[in-house]
This record gives sequence, C-alpha cells and structure tokens, in this order.
Amino acid sequence: MKVNDPNMKTAYIAVGSNLGDKLNNCFKAIGLADKISGCSVEKKSGFYRTEPVGVEDQDWYVNAVISMRTGIQARDLLKGLLAIEAGMGRIRDKKWESRPIDLDILLFGQDVINEKDLTIPHPRMHLRRFVLVPMAELVPDLIHPVLNETMAELLDGISGEGQMVIPLVEV
Repeated sequence: MKVNDPNMKTAYIAVGSNLGDKLNNCFKAIGLADKISGCSVEKKSGFYRTEPVGVEDQDWYVNAVISMRTGIQARDLLKGLLAIEAGMGRIRDKKWESRPIDLDILLFGQDVINEKDLTIPHPRMHLRRFVLVPMAELVPDLIHPVLNETMAELLDGISGEGQMVIPLVEV
C-alpha cells in the first residue's frame, strides 16, 4: 500500500504515559505504531509534561500527538493501538488509572464514528489542553468534523485551570 494512495486517511493519535520512563515509553509506542500494517507515522508534535485531568494523586504525564497515514479501517487501527498498549504492560482495570502508555484515536480523516467501543472524533478531545496544545502545534487550521472549529480555535476556547501543559525540551 502506497502512502500517497488517495484511499488513505490521516489519523491523529494521542500518545501519553505517566508510569516508568514516560518519554521513552512514548518514543517506543510511536515506533511500534509506525509498524502497524497499512500505517505510517507522518509527523509528531513536541512532547509536553501535563497535569493529570479528572484524577488526583497521579504523577504528571508526558503527552504528544502523532499523525499517521493509514489505509486500514479505524477499528483495525484501534486493535493495533490496543495491542501496543498491552505489549507495553498496560492493564485496563479502571478508568483514568496510571499507565505506561495510552494511545487514543482522536480523529480519523473526517469520519464520525459512534459505536459501543469506538467514538471518533474522541469525545473529550476538545476539552483537554494536553490534546489540543500538540494538535494545534501540528495542524492549527484542521477543522474538527463535528464542532466545525479549528484546533487553534478549540484550544483558545478552553481554560488552562487544572490543565497545565509544559513543553519538554528533547535531548
């Protein structure tokens, strides 16, 4: 499958970790995502140290966003990402617990999918600075397919209170 195939879509994936060597966990997951059959990582945002949202008593995260060209279905991409998480030691016991890696499909082309275990666009992406800061870095003018606002506009519209995002300097 050629990366320039017109049938391919661009997917945006949130990458995060708050256990172990967080930055290296993110790099490893991005490398593994690039090996999913029918997919190719195109770009990645910078990495950010981010305050946990919705929970207390957790270490801060390292977060980024990657864009991927893909010719596979969203459900197959999800299966590949879940396999990476499991292979890196993620156990899904309860919502929003600490994790060595978290990979979420944010957008899949302009598709809108609303199924039991797959919702695209990600239903909370427009509320989270740790998603919108790297999204606005990568594609500030990309329009959210449901909310009809750009990533930059969405970022401008949310409060930073309780959602600190600090750029990491890569060495």
